[in-house]
Amino acid sequence: MTEYHFYEPADGHRLPHDPLNAIVAPRPIGWVSTVSADGVRNLAPYSFFNLINYRPPLIAFSSTGWKDSVANVKATGTFVWNLATMAQVEQMNASSANVASDVDEFDLAGLDALPSSLVKADRVAGSPVHFECRLTQLIQLQTKEGRELDQWLVIGEAVGIHIDTATLEDGVYQTARPRPIMRGGGPADYFEFTEDQLFRMRRPD
Repeated sequence: MTEYHFYEPADGHRLPHDPLNAIVAPRPIGWVSTVSADGVRNLAPYSFFNLINYRPPLIAFSSTGWKDSVANVKATGTFVWNLATMAQVEQMNASSANVASDVDEFDLAGLDALPSSLVKADRVAGSPVHFECRLTQLIQLQTKEGRELDQWLVIGEAVGIHIDTATLEDGVYQTARPRPIMRGGGPADYFEFTEDQLFRMRRPD
């Protein structure tokens, strides 16, 4: 018989580290670039991130606290998601530093930028995929009792998508080819997605 560790989150997990983000893992990284109303660029990774709708393509990231990324999206209505890969893992980590709002994280992380086609925020040069997004919803999250949290869900529609053609094979995007990285649990765990992890399984008819 399986022995389970049971807990009610409101009472604490009684473990050395909160297991929640290690269980729901690995998670894709929302490497989000924005620009302030004053023109200051911002770049930050978010591990609470995902694609949540196919047509139109909607992506979402959630921020603990009213951070610069959220403030910039509210001010400009736009942001860019940049695919984080092994080739830029150190720069991605550097961009997560907690710095003043007038600091340009592109410069801080030693990254070049590319102009976007449809939105104000720049793209990360070297990242193989960019989603240029326009804000559709900005939601303050709540508890089951309706108590407002200092947690903000940003949903944007990808209105322009850039894909490095080297990631395509016969026109089909190869998920593992750019070596994307994902967030695990704990303070420092990450995973790399590689081709040797691929298996195929079709849905039942």
